[in-house]
Amino acid sequence: MSSVALGIPALRRDPSTAPSMEGRPDSAELVDSFGRVAHDLRVSITSACSLRCTYCMPAEGLPVIPTDELLSAHEIARLVGIGARDLGVREVRFTGGEPLTRPDLVDIIRLSALAAPGVELSMTTNGVGLDRRAAALAEAGLTRINVSLDTIDREHFAAVTRRDRLPAVLRGLDAAREAGLGPIKINAVALRETLPDAGDLLAWALANDVRLRFIEQMPLDADETWRRENLVSAAELLAELGSRFALTEAGREDPSAPAEEWFVDGGPATVGIIASVTRSFCEACDRTRLTAEGTVRSCLFGDDETDLRSLLRDGSSDDLIAQYWRGAMWNKQAGHGINADDFHRPVRSMGAIGG
Repeated sequence: MSSVALGIPALRRDPSTAPSMEGRPDSAELVDSFGRVAHDLRVSITSACSLRCTYCMPAEGLPVIPTDELLSAHEIARLVGIGARDLGVREVRFTGGEPLTRPDLVDIIRLSALAAPGVELSMTTNGVGLDRRAAALAEAGLTRINVSLDTIDREHFAAVTRRDRLPAVLRGLDAAREAGLGPIKINAVALRETLPDAGDLLAWALANDVRLRFIEQMPLDADETWRRENLVSAAELLAELGSRFALTEAGREDPSAPAEEWFVDGGPATVGIIASVTRSFCEACDRTRLTAEGTVRSCLFGDDETDLRSLLRDGSSDDLIAQYWRGAMWNKQAGHGINADDFHRPVRSMGAIGG
């Protein structure tokens, strides 16, 4: 049972049984029973990571997924193509674990770009090793990156990530900028131990022309240490930032965007806050997710997964794969339910789901 505790579900939905389509309208897109339509695809390509962030990974890391259980570069590209061509996917973001740990990452990007021409391909990364690969990734078709960076205090960074790699992250950001992978967005999980650093991180982001977004910590850590009473809420974070900067509410870039934006010192620069716990935006969610093993995960907090890898490998047609995918999303749950009395955290941790 140790692998389950670390976030890899032991069971999968039987791939021989298609998800229920009862009541579903005749639509090619990824609609669900609550009227939402998924246009944003998140593709996890590995559970491996070069850091061990306390809110995501256990100190020893997640179990290694055997190579034959991971989707290959060609399989990933095929699903990206089906999503874009047949299901209305407009944006694709590659996640992990850490995508840069995949030796064939450039091939994944190149093949996906060919399979889905015109679709924006982005990546969420911790930036470690990006300095050596940014140019090749941009040439292959990657358009922009999100970098996970919770603090620019080196000592605090090492404590949170269990690795002293802040200089490597900063080199990666410089290389991404030189390669034209922009706009660069920074994702910072709001943690109790780094809350005093929030103002310095925002000042650094403004000085370096990157877009900063803070994210409320969710109960997705592999060690299961998340406690509501320790949560740094959006309100508390705004108070901390507001003691140093003048913040004016700017709203959202679009209705499905998870981040609420605030102008900083009158703008035009903004800072975003993704209040996943205290200001849920599930009713506007437009995401569909693929795990590194090739299952559709309709909701970040839903353990019900639909196996597409078996269909990829048994000679099934693109049309059949698309139908299974539509069925998986039609059965998406209403929301994460974190604030419900009967809430149960998902079996997978964040590192095993993909950001």
